[in-house]
Amino acid sequence: MWRAAAYAALIAGSVIALIPFLWMAGSSFKDMSKVFADPPQWWPHPWLWSNYANAFRKMPFALYTWNTLKITITCILGQALSCSLVAFGFARMRFPGRNGLFILLLCTMMLPAQVTMIPVFKIFASVGWYDTYLPLIVPSFLGAPFFVFLLRQYFMTIPHEMDEAARIDGASTWQVYWRVLLPQAKPALAAVAIFSFVWNWNDFLGPLIYLSTPAKRTIALGLYTFLGQHGADWNYLMAASTVAMLPPLLLYFIGQKYFIQGVVISGVKG
Repeated sequence: MWRAAAYAALIAGSVIALIPFLWMAGSSFKDMSKVFADPPQWWPHPWLWSNYANAFRKMPFALYTWNTLKITITCILGQALSCSLVAFGFARMRFPGRNGLFILLLCTMMLPAQVTMIPVFKIFASVGWYDTYLPLIVPSFLGAPFFVFLLRQYFMTIPHEMDEAARIDGASTWQVYWRVLLPQAKPALAAVAIFSFVWNWNDFLGPLIYLSTPAKRTIALGLYTFLGQHGADWNYLMAASTVAMLPPLLLYFIGQKYFIQGVVISGVKG
């Protein structure tokens, strides 16, 4: 009975969480006059499949998707490499002030991005990176505190005896990192990849600040084109948003086993 009650509560919570997504998907098939009908019309009548075609004609969806993919995939690679290197140093190397530096790293998570937004923009503009993808990509190769914490906690769960066995066989520090620890950190790396993908795929503020050429826009900026000064094409916006939501959703379902394992193990160890 307790298990049945727990499943019932989880199903009820899932239905409540899915309401915004169901409304978005349903509105993508409605006529504009029925999107905000009173009372709400959950089931579209009639089904306007042409909303998707009209949305793609109004916005170069393929171009914006390609731009977003270039940024997202590069950022995933940069964050996985840089954060795993820093996490390896905190988890496996012994040096004075290690714990203090790690605490200082975690303290940077409390600093809102809005505080450093203007000085960072001035720096990137002064080196000629405005209206390029570099301000959106290069910072990912400099690490992210949350991902460093996640990977460091996971590395702490791997026995040190494996490092010692590798060193007895003549492995260097780099080989211990690359051939011993990194292959075992697939769940944590999958969690980093999914978090990074969702963040960069949905990022709106970064491209809005640094990109001015329409051909360089991302999907998040492209969706904003449906919002005008005197009105909005809500049905087209919902159609484009539904399609834009599919890649992160698909990635999560593919990697959810490793994602959950990486988050759970990293959160309870260390």
